[in-house]
Amino acid sequence: MPDQTGRTVVVTGGNSGLGFETCKAFAERGATVVLASRDEERGRAAAARLPGRVDVLRLDLADLDSVRVFAAELVGRGAPVDVLVNNAGIGMSARSLTAQGVESQFGVNHLGHFALTGLLLPLLRRGTGARVVTVSSNAYRHGRIDFDDLSGARRYRAHTFYEQSKFANVVFALDLDRRLRAAGVPVASLAAHPGVARTNLPNSSGGGAVAFVLKLANDWIAQPAAHGAWCQLHAATAPTAQGGQFYGPGGRTWMRGHPALLHPGPALSDPETARRLWEVSTELSGVVYMF
Repeated sequence: MPDQTGRTVVVTGGNSGLGFETCKAFAERGATVVLASRDEERGRAAAARLPGRVDVLRLDLADLDSVRVFAAELVGRGAPVDVLVNNAGIGMSARSLTAQGVESQFGVNHLGHFALTGLLLPLLRRGTGARVVTVSSNAYRHGRIDFDDLSGARRYRAHTFYEQSKFANVVFALDLDRRLRAAGVPVASLAAHPGVARTNLPNSSGGGAVAFVLKLANDWIAQPAAHGAWCQLHAATAPTAQGGQFYGPGGRTWMRGHPALLHPGPALSDPETARRLWEVSTELSGVVYMF
């Protein structure tokens, strides 16, 4: 990982798991880190374990008002943002809605990050070699977007809506890069997934059979969170990484190992899916990207 002195990095969900390891790697290499956390107390406790300059700001991706307040604070400071890591997420929880009435997994994992990225774009434009890295999951492989029932009001299965949100992460990251290139904006957008990594995801799954299975995976299959963060760190900093690329573990099962360049299938690159996702995200978030 290259030296990051003089760069400013924003990491959502930075108080634990992949987010904490991402903050740690950047802080150890000299970056100014903005650790975004829904719980400020936990964020401060995490920051106390990190070297260098780490600022803690509250960010609740389940509330678009909180996203706007967070972004306004950074815009008010005026400093460029060189890297935004859209890392935070919840997984396979019982059906619930965000403050704005959006199904929570889609709302937190995708929509909140869509809004945040758009609101921080003016700062990213002023960054040096700026990148946006959106963190997905291996679950994207089974995902699709049900535009006719995004809220899950007709039928809700926790794992299906998690897969949908992780699929949306990759579609958004790739489409954002296309739009940035078309507009001549010097910001690159990439996607990454950690494979199976030891995180707090089982704690957000609401208990029951799903939480049990996730805990078993955490205990017996998952690689350490520090290794799980390799792919998003590679996407964020590697000189060879480019906009529009997608990185995941290169092991035999794509669950563990060092970063490898993945090749998204036709579903992830479908222009009609990307267009519909962008339009519905703009409508639901009220955030219009100013390219």
